[in-house]
Amino acid sequence: MRLLKGSPVARAIIERNREACEELKKQGIAPALAVFRIGEDDADLSYERGIVKRAEECGILLEKHVFPKDVSEEDFYKELEEVNQDDRIHGILVFRPLPKSFQKDELRKRIAPEKDVDGCTDLSLSGVFTKRDTGFAPCTAEAVIETLDYYDIPLRGKNAVVLGRSLVIGKPVSMMLLNRDATVTICHTKTQDTAAIASKADILVCATGEMEIVDHHYVNEHQTVIDVGISWNEEKQKLCGDVLFEDVEGLVENITPVPGGIGSLTTAILLSHVIKAAERTL
Repeated sequence: MRLLKGSPVARAIIERNREACEELKKQGIAPALAVFRIGEDDADLSYERGIVKRAEECGILLEKHVFPKDVSEEDFYKELEEVNQDDRIHGILVFRPLPKSFQKDELRKRIAPEKDVDGCTDLSLSGVFTKRDTGFAPCTAEAVIETLDYYDIPLRGKNAVVLGRSLVIGKPVSMMLLNRDATVTICHTKTQDTAAIASKADILVCATGEMEIVDHHYVNEHQTVIDVGISWNEEKQKLCGDVLFEDVEGLVENITPVPGGIGSLTTAILLSHVIKAAERTL
C-alpha cells in the first residue's frame, strides 16, 4: 500500500506559485488576495493564519476585511463590491458560513467570478462543467486532481466512483474526473448497494461527510482511495475521515491519510488560483 501524503504535493504547488509570482512581479503585477471574515471564530482564525503564512512564502499580498458578528448584510456586500471593482485585488476569499440573517446563496452571485478563487459562485461552477476559464474550481475538488496527478495515477479510461454529490466537492470533482476521460459514477444517500458499486472502482473519492463509513466492503486491492472527509472522533480523540482507515489500509493500492492528505492542499491551491487570476489580467 502507498500512502498519498499531501505535504509533498503542497510543497510542489507552493514552489510553482513562488516562481509564477516572481514572473508576474517582473511584469509589474503583484498578485493580491482579499480575505473577508465575520467574527473571531477559532477555526476561521486558524485557517487565516495558514493563508497568511503560505501567502508570504509565495510572495502574494494579503488584505484582510474583518467585520463584527452583527454586521449588516448591506454593509458586508457594499465592501465586497468595492473589492470586486478594485483592480489591485486579484482574488477574494469569504469565510463561510455567513450569518443566518444573510440571504441564503446570495454570496454565490456577489463575488466577481474572475476573482472567485474559492470556486463558490455559480459562474465558477459553470466553468467546471463547461471546461471554460470562468472563475475557478472549488479548492478541495482540485486538490483531489492535483494529488492524483502528482502521484502519477492515470485517469483516462479508469472507473471512478464518487461518494457524495455536494456542489463543494462531489459534483465538481466528478466533472473534473470526467474531463480527464475517467468513467464516473456518483453515489449518494439514495443509491442502492453503494458498497458493491464502490468496490468495483479503480479510483474511489469519498466525500460523504459521514465519519468512517467506508470500510473493507467498499474497496479492492487495485484501488486508489481519496478521502476528502474530516471529522473529530470523540471516542478515538483524533481527526478521522470518511474512511475507516485501519480497516482498509492493507487492502488497497493507494490511499490518502486524514489528517495530512487532501485537506493540507487547499490553501496552496487557493493561492495558485490567485496567481492564475493575476495572470489572466495580462
